[in-house]
Amino acid sequence: MTIEREATETPHRIAIFTVVALALLMSSLDGTIVATALRAIQHGLHSSINWAAWVITAYSVGMVLALSISGKLSDRFGRRRFFFVCVVVFAGASLACGLARSIYVLIALRAVQAAGGSGFTPSATGIIVENFGSVRDKAVGLFGSIFPIGSMIGPIFGGLFVSYWTWRGIFFVNVPIGILLIVLGLRYVPPDRESPDPEGPPMDLAGMGMLGVGVLGSMFGISYLGETGSSASSLFFVVPMAVGVFGLYAFARHIRRVKDPFVEPHLIAGRGFGAVNVLNVLYGGAVAGLLALVPLYAVERYRISTLGSGTLLTAEAIAVIVTSTTAAFALRRTGYRRPLYIGSVLTAVGMAGIAIAPVGLSPYAWLATAACVVGIGGGIASPASRNAGLQLAPDRSAALAALRSTGRQVGQIASVAITATIIAQSAVPGRLQAKVYAVFAVVLIAFVPIVARVQEHRGSW
Repeated sequence: MTIEREATETPHRIAIFTVVALALLMSSLDGTIVATALRAIQHGLHSSINWAAWVITAYSVGMVLALSISGKLSDRFGRRRFFFVCVVVFAGASLACGLARSIYVLIALRAVQAAGGSGFTPSATGIIVENFGSVRDKAVGLFGSIFPIGSMIGPIFGGLFVSYWTWRGIFFVNVPIGILLIVLGLRYVPPDRESPDPEGPPMDLAGMGMLGVGVLGSMFGISYLGETGSSASSLFFVVPMAVGVFGLYAFARHIRRVKDPFVEPHLIAGRGFGAVNVLNVLYGGAVAGLLALVPLYAVERYRISTLGSGTLLTAEAIAVIVTSTTAAFALRRTGYRRPLYIGSVLTAVGMAGIAIAPVGLSPYAWLATAACVVGIGGGIASPASRNAGLQLAPDRSAALAALRSTGRQVGQIASVAITATIIAQSAVPGRLQAKVYAVFAVVLIAFVPIVARVQEHRGSW
């Protein structure tokens, strides 16, 4: 490639990355922006706080269920085309959410919105893999710096809309962003190199159904444990968990017996893939769930103000953004295992720090520092964990991205629900939550050796 050719491609690649990054940011923003507006939604739609909370839950449930099929649809109908469909669905559902006059309608529309948002990660990953050639590993690695930005600024924007406009603005803002994505995408994102084959092998509807039943049942069971007064012996837990386990078992058996399974078995537990998936669930999803509970922990154990506790994770988010960007550009020299080892250990150390009583610092400074260490560890490991699976099967990039996102969502929901169940009945929840963080730090250390099962790689793929 000549210098002139490289020069003409660089602006185009930047434009492509900007488009997909804006979509990912919009999706991650919507996962957190609603939390600030829950009270306003409750009063505005004259509902109970429990039903208002389902505005968040419906988004999580819809995201997990839709992620299970979005990777397949992206591969089948073309990454670019599927990306545009997802933008239209997400923006259209956002507009409808802003116009909703009933809490029940809003909850249903949030699930539709999540269905649109679930397609951004697999289609964006596929677009990057197809169009970035030898630098696609760096571009995919940079995805890890986008999601923390959404998580960090979401509550801020939510507060601004509620304070100076209306809670409906948190949904309306997605409409102009969606229009901008369509305009920029049509201009800069090139057509798929491989022609989509909608008439290819029939969709594995049976496998989709089994996976959906498994994920939905397990999620309802785990989510129930997070309710005050819940019990593991209750039918509200036992029945959905039994249905979920049966669905997942049937799915695992099904994909090993059919010719064209919904998800190839080797992508889940095959050599290299299994280790990466475990790391994503544990060090990605579960860690994110426990970090989300740090503000509650700060209030309960150290009586830090609500406002102060809400800013505790700012340093963590900034640490993820900076270190993941740096690690993405250094990945070809470090390989995958070294940053995964370092990141995993630092994450465990940070979790242990959250559990330990402050030494020489105020509780706020101590918790912010410990959370920042977790962020540094996660940022260092993120590009490696994203690329480790993709480089094994670049042609399945959309399916692998969807599988990664599903695992992280499930890990996050499970860690929050289990922790909430443990501390719900305690008279001193802060101290008990500290023990949860300590035990989890030990678990993280115990799983560090699994990094050795990740296929090592240096250079482009």
